[in-house]
Amino acid sequence: MNLEFYKKQAIISQKEHKKFLEWLRKKPPKNLDYQVKEVHEQVSAEIDCLECANCCKTTGPLFTDKDIERIAKHLRMKIAVFEQKFLRTDEDQDKVLQNLPCWFLGSDNLCSIYEVRPKACREFPHTDRKKIYQINHLTLKNTIICPIAFTFVQKLEEKVGFRKS
Repeated sequence: MNLEFYKKQAIISQKEHKKFLEWLRKKPPKNLDYQVKEVHEQVSAEIDCLECANCCKTTGPLFTDKDIERIAKHLRMKIAVFEQKFLRTDEDQDKVLQNLPCWFLGSDNLCSIYEVRPKACREFPHTDRKKIYQINHLTLKNTIICPIAFTFVQKLEEKVGFRKS
């Protein structure tokens, strides 16, 4: 997978994608949620996350208290020890990974805590949700990180018949 190609294309397409996502927010088609689900499933079947794992290499998730409890329990660690070993508090007071790539990402791009991974990881790249236009800023940001998010926006534009000007 050529990540540089996707990143370059995403950067070139930022203005167009922003315009499209704003249009979606202002004039969402009646069946948008259905179209989003259809495009998400199509793109997710075409692009294998295990060939990429760029999200795990470059963007750490936010860890909720529930995430921390669940993962610490899975690793048979005390919460305080887990936090001290793996997490830090960022400028927004969110708990995030101390370092990237993610500690739990293997050389084969598999996640060693996949069954108990953080909610943010489970939902990434957030292209399978209802009212997708409510997270335009995140979708736009994710197109630069994730080939699925980039391709999703491209195909959704076609699917809903967005006219580029």
